[in-house]
Amino acid sequence: MKRYVEDGAVGFHTPGHKQGKGMDAEFFDLVTPLGLKTEVSLMEELDDLHEPAMCIKEAQDLAAELYNADSSYFVINGTTGAIHAMIMAAVNPGDKIIIPRNAHRSVIGGVILSGAEPIFVLPEVDIELGIAMAVSPEQIEQAIKEHPDAKAVLVVYPTYYGVASDIEKIASIVHKNKMLLLVDEAHGPHLKFSNCLPMQAMDAGADIVAQSTHKILGAMTQCSMLHARHHRIDVQKLKTMISLVQSTSPNYLLLASLDVARRQMAVEGKALLKRAVDLSIWLRNEINKIEGLYCFGEEKLGSQGAYALDITKLTVTVKGLYMTGAEAEKILRYKYKIQVELSDLYNILFILSYADGQREAETLLMALRKLAEEVNQNSTSINTLACAIYPYKILTKQSPRQALFAVKRKMPFHESTGYICGEVITFYPPGIPLICPGEVITQELIDYCKMMQQSGLKVVGPNDASLTTIQVVAE
Repeated sequence: MKRYVEDGAVGFHTPGHKQGKGMDAEFFDLVTPLGLKTEVSLMEELDDLHEPAMCIKEAQDLAAELYNADSSYFVINGTTGAIHAMIMAAVNPGDKIIIPRNAHRSVIGGVILSGAEPIFVLPEVDIELGIAMAVSPEQIEQAIKEHPDAKAVLVVYPTYYGVASDIEKIASIVHKNKMLLLVDEAHGPHLKFSNCLPMQAMDAGADIVAQSTHKILGAMTQCSMLHARHHRIDVQKLKTMISLVQSTSPNYLLLASLDVARRQMAVEGKALLKRAVDLSIWLRNEINKIEGLYCFGEEKLGSQGAYALDITKLTVTVKGLYMTGAEAEKILRYKYKIQVELSDLYNILFILSYADGQREAETLLMALRKLAEEVNQNSTSINTLACAIYPYKILTKQSPRQALFAVKRKMPFHESTGYICGEVITFYPPGIPLICPGEVITQELIDYCKMMQQSGLKVVGPNDASLTTIQVVAE
């Protein structure tokens, strides 16, 4: 891109702002002039993302070498696109795919696009924390026994909260049964660079892995990678599906950020991650000295669904302060200028990345101490709530694809018990669907959604985000 700018060619091509000359003045001041000049596309020297043969191919090959893959692919519409391509490459319409019920909504989207039939595995639930953990190898093995005709197994590794399953054992079970192992490793592009973190899925034998390079590493937002091993998959089909979900007008600044993120990890990754790991250990210990707060760690390992932990994820349980995670998030953001990654009913989550230092860690620690000191002891404790996790009682009447495209009608949500849901209900983040199209609405779901709304959490997915009404399949 820089060479093209330095060449001084007068461009009669996209984008329409013509290297910043026509850009809105306010946005021009926000983005550097050089950045806008390099925002070009489809020049001969810039290669073609859909059929790379030069610089993009070289960059992807270097990524594959770094992550121990047979091939790697740059994705510039988020890990959502990578997951969609991964699923469509692995299963055909009507095929069964085994997935955890706490998978991200993008997994459900991939199932809908592929036309596959999802076989859900319920994750282990930690009642104290109010979060779903990972699925265990035993659960995967049981699902395979019940559905030996499934074509693939997809696991989330690690979870949003950093909890990881025994991925090597799962890979062995899956491959012994002639199935593909797909891994949503959105929160694991850094695992490769520290022995103190869970093993990366590629090294454990996964067939296709989707990573959010932007979530934890240095790529720009919506930049991800898809890594593959070739001996069990149809490589050409994978390339076709990646091309199907990618823009034909990729932003080369995004592509460049993927390459420099890869280079940074190749050169400095181990040192950078050591600093993040050491800092997270110190910070977790200090947080656990604060009365009313709890940041879980390795003491949770060894139970079903908790084999390993990404310790750079700091999940702080605030129910001991007699407040919800959403309340704590607002106080931290507007009073102490700390922005959390997510909040749920019981917890707030902080991501400590390689970019953080001692100053940032001490700033966070000071804010948490002040939060605990100023808590209103007269508040009603949320410990009176039965459980922060929706009790998944899944009754599926139609496939997600069938229900999504079915004729639907709108009705009051509080009257919808027993009807087939025609849309997705998710609280975001973390973006895990509480109900998918084709599943039967229960009173437990309705009550749980009301509780979550009252706690200040945001609904994403349904047409009516207030959940006053819901779309159901017109039977």
